[in-house]
Amino acid sequence: MKKILYVFIGLLVITLNKPLLAKTNLHGLVRSGQYSRGALLGTPQPEAIKQSLDAVYSVGTYPLYTPELAPGEGLDVIQGYCNLCHSVSYITMQPPLSADTWEAEVYKMINTYGALISEDETKRIIVYLQTHYTQETRKQ
Repeated sequence: MKKILYVFIGLLVITLNKPLLAKTNLHGLVRSGQYSRGALLGTPQPEAIKQSLDAVYSVGTYPLYTPELAPGEGLDVIQGYCNLCHSVSYITMQPPLSADTWEAEVYKMINTYGALISEDETKRIIVYLQTHYTQETRKQ
C-alpha cells in the first residue's frame, strides 16, 4: 500500500511541475539544443566559422620515416623483437639513458608488458642499447 502511495505522489508531483518547468526562462536558451548568440550565462560565445568552397589549404610534408638505428651487433635482434610491439623509433626518441636504465627498460618490456624474449636475446638487446644509446656512447 505504501508503494502505491509513493508512486501516486511521484506522478502527482511530476504532473503539477511540468507546466512550471516549461515556463522557466533560462538565459540564452532559444529552444532545446539551440543557443542565442551573445552571452550564455555571462560567457561570450564565438561566432560560427564561415567556410568557403574556394579556400585553399596546404600542409607541409611530415616525416614518415623511422630513424636509422646505429649499426652493430644486436641490431637484428632489436628490429625483430622491439618492432613486434612498437616502433624502434622509441629507442631514438629517448634521451641518452644510463646502462642500468636501459637494462631496466628491457626487463620492464618482458615482465610488465609480456614480451617473449629468451634470456640470450635479452642480453644481446641490453648490450646493443648500452653500446649505442647511453650518454657516453650515443652519437648525436
